[in-house]
Formats: sequence, structure tokens, C-alpha cells
Amino acid sequence: MKNKIMRRLFLGFIQIHILHHAKEEPFYGSWMIKELDEHGYDMSPGTLYPLLHMMESEGLLEKEERVVSGRVRKYYKITNDGIGVLEKAKERAYELFHEIKD
Repeated sequence: MKNKIMRRLFLGFIQIHILHHAKEEPFYGSWMIKELDEHGYDMSPGTLYPLLHMMESEGLLEKEERVVSGRVRKYYKITNDGIGVLEKAKERAYELFHEIKD
């Protein structure tokens, strides 16, 4: 039970992290896996890609295919709706952090 709750919480944090980076510049999946790993999130492609696809279908991300070294690589960037969700999430996260930090 405890692991399920932590997983749900971290999934929300991960989505905010994804939106943050997608706002900075388009990224591809394997780069995001490495980025999340640097922050302590052990994310497999089997978990990340369905999450990216879900965020894309919800209108938070857009996918662009680019040819890199002869291979097609999918880059994700934030949408206007994604920017709105990110800003709201940041407001709520700051508010929560200030409430629970002590």
C-alpha cells in the first residue's frame, strides 16, 4: 500500500519535471530517463513512454519527429495547455512546500 501511494506521488512530480524540461527545450525519451535518474527517479522506457504518450493525448505535450544520425527520434515539447498546467502546479507546489517545510 505504502509503495502504491509513493508511486502515485512521484508520478505527479515526474510529470511536473517533464513539463518543466519540455518548456525549456524539446527533449527525447532516453535523455529524459537520464535526467530523471540524476534526480533519483528510476524510470524505465516501459514506464516513461506510456506517460509521455498520455501527456501528449491530454494536450500537454506535442511530439515532433526528427532524423538524427539516420534514425527517427521523437522530441517532445510543451503546449500552451501544458504551460498553464505547469504554472498552476508550480503555484500549488510552492504553497505546499511552505506549509510542510518545518
